[in-house]
Amino acid sequence: MAVLTVPSRKIVNGLSVDVEDWFQVGAFENVIARDSWERLPLRVADNVLRVLDLFAEADARATFFTLGWVAQRNPELMRRIADAGHEIASHGWDHARVHTLDRKSFGEDIARARKVLEDVTGTQVTGYRAPSFSIDQRTPWVYMELAEQGYAYSSSVAPVAHDHYGWREAPRFAFQPLAWSPLIELPVTTAMLGGKRVAAGGGGFFRVLPYAFSRWAIRQVNRTERRPAVFYFHPWEVDPEQPRVPGAPMRSKLRHYTNLDKMAGKLRALVHEFEWGRMDMVAHREASRATSLAA
Repeated sequence: MAVLTVPSRKIVNGLSVDVEDWFQVGAFENVIARDSWERLPLRVADNVLRVLDLFAEADARATFFTLGWVAQRNPELMRRIADAGHEIASHGWDHARVHTLDRKSFGEDIARARKVLEDVTGTQVTGYRAPSFSIDQRTPWVYMELAEQGYAYSSSVAPVAHDHYGWREAPRFAFQPLAWSPLIELPVTTAMLGGKRVAAGGGGFFRVLPYAFSRWAIRQVNRTERRPAVFYFHPWEVDPEQPRVPGAPMRSKLRHYTNLDKMAGKLRALVHEFEWGRMDMVAHREASRATSLAA
């Protein structure tokens, strides 16, 4: 596999935001019914505006993987994201995990979300992220559907073993899932520790673990592997005042609420310390180095 020819060049990492509200997360999917969403307080717009301000401080660009459900109710917010130079990409319609759908319903889900996103922003949507990184060995048809609908890239795989998600056999870095399509997958970042893969791409791991862990992991990927990191988080993670969900399992509560009050400060440090860019830009640069699953 080719390596960068200029070792001193700074690597631009992929910065991404999974735009969903506090009640739409995978941790609460068995506690909060979808038919109750309309009656719950919406907080996503205010949280996204906080994130936009934080990115503007560092002059950082990012990709906002957005639920169609959210975009439909917040068209002005979507335009504000796009006008600030960020990429709008799809997170599906209502956070249904891919492996709970068949190919037909998945195709309808992503087509519905994409139409709303493109209609409200006037921009082309070329990227997709599955809710809860739910593309894995159970869903071999997903990439065919994405390719046939014209997507350029996906960032939907967590190449680790985890009780909530994960496809541990998947490559750690960009790969081409279909021999006949230029579509590439950009897995969320993992680092190597003691010969084992460890999740290091953001979300709850970034919020709960010391900032030094994420710094070490991104430096390992950038300096040792000479590859860009793929980092993600959610707008609700910068909202310590969000409502609490009393009926959720204790493990879900710990994962969801721990260090919400520290997240904004850690993000500020992260976006200033490393170089960041949109995921479509990272996908374009990584396309020539993507491994092929068909090889």
